[in-house]
Amino acid sequence: MPKPTLSMRLLCSPAHPKHRAIMYQKCEILLPDVHKKGTNAAKHHRTITGPAKKMKASGPRSHHNVYITEEDKGTGLKSGHDKQLKCEIVPISMSQKTGSTCALFLTPKTPPPTTTLKSMDHGSVMQVSTVIREYSQITPVPVRVNISKYQFTITNGRINPVAADFCHFKQSFSLCWGSVVYALQALEKLLRDFAVPRAKVSGERLVEFAQGWDCHWRNARPVINLLSVLENWEEVLGLVLIPGQRYKGEGGTEAAAIHIQSCWRGYTARTAYLHHRRRRWAAGTIAISWLMHTQMLHVRKALQARRCRQMENYRSRAQDLAANWKHIQSSKRIIIHIPSLGYAQSQRLNMRGLDIHHNVQMNRLCDIRDKNVEVIYICPQHLGEDILQYYSSLLQRDKADNRATEASPCVRPFVVLTPDAIDYFPDRNMCLSTLLKYSPRTLKRIRNLIQGKQAYIVGGVAHVDDLAVADELGVSILGPEPAVAQLYSTKSGGRRIFTVADVDVPPGQGGVYTLNQFQMLLAELMTQNLDVQRWLFKIDSEHSGRGTAYCDVRHLSCYKWALQEYHRCGPELWNAKWIQESVLLRYLDEIPQWLTRYARPVKTSCYPNWTCFLKTFLGQGGVVEAYPPSDSVSCLTVDLLVEPGGEVTVLSCGDQLHGTCQLEAVGSTVPQTCVHPETVHSICMRVGQACLQCRIVGYVSVDLATFLNHDTMEQKVWAIDLDLRYSDQLAMTQMLLMMTGGTLNCRAGCLEVPMQIRGKQCQQQIADKRPAVHRFAVLGSHLFHSSLSMLYHHVFFKMCKVHGIGFNIQRKQGSVFALYDSGDRCNIGMITVSEDLQGALVTFARNLSVIHREISSSKMQEETNFKVLIKNIEDLLQRIGQRKLQAVKDKPAADCVFANFDVTSL
Repeated sequence: MPKPTLSMRLLCSPAHPKHRAIMYQKCEILLPDVHKKGTNAAKHHRTITGPAKKMKASGPRSHHNVYITEEDKGTGLKSGHDKQLKCEIVPISMSQKTGSTCALFLTPKTPPPTTTLKSMDHGSVMQVSTVIREYSQITPVPVRVNISKYQFTITNGRINPVAADFCHFKQSFSLCWGSVVYALQALEKLLRDFAVPRAKVSGERLVEFAQGWDCHWRNARPVINLLSVLENWEEVLGLVLIPGQRYKGEGGTEAAAIHIQSCWRGYTARTAYLHHRRRRWAAGTIAISWLMHTQMLHVRKALQARRCRQMENYRSRAQDLAANWKHIQSSKRIIIHIPSLGYAQSQRLNMRGLDIHHNVQMNRLCDIRDKNVEVIYICPQHLGEDILQYYSSLLQRDKADNRATEASPCVRPFVVLTPDAIDYFPDRNMCLSTLLKYSPRTLKRIRNLIQGKQAYIVGGVAHVDDLAVADELGVSILGPEPAVAQLYSTKSGGRRIFTVADVDVPPGQGGVYTLNQFQMLLAELMTQNLDVQRWLFKIDSEHSGRGTAYCDVRHLSCYKWALQEYHRCGPELWNAKWIQESVLLRYLDEIPQWLTRYARPVKTSCYPNWTCFLKTFLGQGGVVEAYPPSDSVSCLTVDLLVEPGGEVTVLSCGDQLHGTCQLEAVGSTVPQTCVHPETVHSICMRVGQACLQCRIVGYVSVDLATFLNHDTMEQKVWAIDLDLRYSDQLAMTQMLLMMTGGTLNCRAGCLEVPMQIRGKQCQQQIADKRPAVHRFAVLGSHLFHSSLSMLYHHVFFKMCKVHGIGFNIQRKQGSVFALYDSGDRCNIGMITVSEDLQGALVTFARNLSVIHREISSSKMQEETNFKVLIKNIEDLLQRIGQRKLQAVKDKPAADCVFANFDVTSL
């Protein structure tokens, strides 16, 4: 074979077995046998050989061995460059079986030398440093190595080309020198860059890794691969890992400058990006805020336009209602009762059982006693079938003749509807008008019920959503505008109405908003009214005694001295300001401490202490008012209807019954007996006309206080409160009139009840000759007992029947109950009717005592107002007996003055 041809074959296929033999004979180079397979564990090992013989591996043993396997077994490889190197973990047992020794060595894949050279420029300093830091965390693993026979030394990153060891290495691997030279150049540059003074290179490893670069350089990490071919790689790696070592080598100054510049550019770019991102976020926030603002402004304008339209429609319908009021009252009509409590949201959120407070006026259903009236009652909760059946049987128009009911048992002159929004807002404590506003299905049903009929709404505490509901239904409201109602339904607004009506009011003043104003006003009032023993402080927006506090003057240390000054000067001179000045200054000094120590809120459940009360009082405004200067004070409530046509009608009047709170009424006695009826009628007419002047129509409730002036021995009547709403007393009065079929003549001060005549007479004669008798009634609208929840309503009525508690339809007297809810069942109402006031009070107290005894247990902690109310009624009965004895002894003239006075004082 010609020599050139043989050389070409050797170069093209050096791995062929015959070529291996020829190379060994000619050049004494023993190439590795890649096709040879062994039978033991050592057959998987790959060994780099020199020209003489295979090199034995030696080194310290460890727990794992890393060895190199051929990737493609059973296939002939044409070149050593086609082989791939892999790192595999071998257990210590396999290493022991082969008997080989191991040395600490890292064997990752290596890239081609060209790539390594290109990667070692100044721009890759950060990358190289990052790779070194990453691999500094890797614990070296033991790897099987052979004792190197071709070592040479690199000093200060330079190879001595004439050194004997390097020349021997170059001669031995001349056939693959093309790939080795690139690895040597990359290694030299690396050592120069990191200023490595001396490195020992293993020639066999260098050739091994140089051959692997051709195929697997893309996934290799060049720094570690190059260091792995060193015999003293641990020493070199430790030097390379020293921080700042790169900048001591070749081009270190330039690399440092490049690194500093890149860091600075990165910092400035990062800062600029963060600034840009903040500006972009701010721009986005501003844009979103502006869009939300404009959208909110658009919605606000739309709502304002809608409310203006609703107000215009309300005023237009109110004019039509006023013009046709007499015709409406005499014709068939539908009354939509919405007992809404449109208080401020803060008050509604603090009210426990708001739905029950709404439903206390369920007796509005009794308006159907007028045969021309049908009632649609909006209920704030889902009622059980037991309550609906109870009111259905109770509200029969004719108790004596049930034939009409039997003929049409399914037709009822009233409808009870519950807004469907209650299920969606169970815990929001919304007023009933708001719930109805967001109940389209309920509104649609109401429209179907009133279609083609005359109808109007009777609300409760006025709210702006009343206008929305009225506008949706297309009906008018029998009541004032919400803004007018909110202005005059406050304590200060009520005093303004009474001032316009020219009725007597307690000494005091409203519109107090600052502490200095409050203390100065109180000192002036106390100086001018030394006979007043107690002063009341009322929050403008509160109701029913919730926002009331009191303080007694007897606790003032200077009060006795002020009385002495008053008696020394006399009543005539005392009105002069200069005489009152000394007392006024003394009061101003003591009032702050006096209020802090002795002022008490009436309902501590709402305002636990004076500090809390004073904060709300000054924040919302209030009234300072005198308590009547008498030991015996009676209060009464009068309900008026200020008709749109301009007339004022007195609908109900009753003396108040008080429970645990002496300034909050839980019931009343009807008719009132503590003030002459003409006096009450005169006051009510003036208040009604004053309401008309202030554009107030609808239902109005006036609270009066009466007492005996000990100086003049005259009865005085003060107007103390005004509520612009349908009252609880009026609702109970409607139930009373429904049950008795009677008429309450407030001007005459009597409850007239027609009695049935037994005998075989025609119906016309019975209607003409039916006599009327007088009755007295006790109305309890706020009776509470926690143990009532244990009894279902049918069980409760059976218990009452066993104890003889019931109503006699023929005699028009007895007891009847009002039910409010099917869930808790802790609140009820009760009416007792008797021939005289004393009998009605006795029946009422007996019923409370029986119910309390039957449902109470000594082992249970109960909440109730039964016991306090029973005690107050007993005291009242005792005073009534004393009045009767005194009336017998006194002259008839004195009888006219005192017989009816103060019979309901508590």
